[in-house]
Amino acid sequence: MKGHTMSSTRIRKIWAVILWLGSTAACAAQAQTAQQSASASPLASQEGDFVTRMFRFGSGEALSQMTLHYATLGAPKRDATGRVTNAVLILHGTGGSGRNFLSRQFSGVLFGPGQLLDASRFFIILPDSIGHGRSSKPSDGPHARFPKYDYADMVHAQHLLLTEGLRVNHLRLVMGTSMGCMHSWLWAETYPDFMDALMPLACLPVQIAGRNRIWRKMIIDSIRADPGWNLGEYTAQPRGLRAALYVLMLMGSSPLQMQTSYPARDAADKYLDDWLKARIATADANDMLYQFDASRNYDPSPVLDTIKARVVAINSADDIINPPELGVAEREIKKVKGARFILLPITDQTRGHGTHSVPVVWKQYLAELLEASEH
Repeated sequence: MKGHTMSSTRIRKIWAVILWLGSTAACAAQAQTAQQSASASPLASQEGDFVTRMFRFGSGEALSQMTLHYATLGAPKRDATGRVTNAVLILHGTGGSGRNFLSRQFSGVLFGPGQLLDASRFFIILPDSIGHGRSSKPSDGPHARFPKYDYADMVHAQHLLLTEGLRVNHLRLVMGTSMGCMHSWLWAETYPDFMDALMPLACLPVQIAGRNRIWRKMIIDSIRADPGWNLGEYTAQPRGLRAALYVLMLMGSSPLQMQTSYPARDAADKYLDDWLKARIATADANDMLYQFDASRNYDPSPVLDTIKARVVAINSADDIINPPELGVAEREIKKVKGARFILLPITDQTRGHGTHSVPVVWKQYLAELLEASEH
């Protein structure tokens, strides 16, 4: 069953909340078009909502109707057999949305005329994952009654968006940053014949353990252990949200850039105060708790050898979340046939974990991947 409802809108804040439509799984695409704000990017995008009914989660829970919001640039092209030849799926990080990639820093380097993912040649798809952006999430109404989704559920929903909503049957490239990086590994294993190339940015293809698990658990526990959380039924954001955001900021930061940008105590204090004020104004404790808990059973390592796509994985040496001294990426990449791992050295351009969204630093490797995977 499918519905098609068209309406115009303008892209607003990354964390803007749409009305909760209820629950999920099988078919229905509602599309709405919009032109992106010129202040974010000069490129026009189309936005839409894919509504799928009776969506069942791996936990056994279900939503009778679930919405995945998305933005697209360009249009699909098909070969003589009907196969889409130019679709690019780009997956965002924890707490983000597809609109993150419409910033000048990202889209202005990749999506413009003559650039690597020129939107006049490629069909670029930027979904908001379950629990994020304008897609169905706990803060839309169900709070802690929202199904306990995981990364596999999120990837399954993205696949439904492509195949049922956008009628895309093949991807030229899957690219993901941070959480989206981990999603891209799952994409390559779950749908090995669906894409030509894969570029995971800022993650590791193994179970989240060690310090990576510990700081995530710190975020989850900071919220759950706060009496103000009230089992998810709070009327004001619990104080534990502030502690969770502190952990998030620290782990995602770059020591070099922080010291360079804020060399004096007062400047550093002001940055932290301003950052927290901006984040806490839009963050929601239930949403954040669910977002970090979703990584609990991620582990693509056992079947990396089943991946068929051409892979270039990239991390940066100043990424505190995925530090190079672990040697995990170098070890695991050997399981993927023909794959390559790039460790970016620390420079004035790298931004710690956030280097994943600075394509000027790594676009040369994207160019090589596109060329090597061209059929």
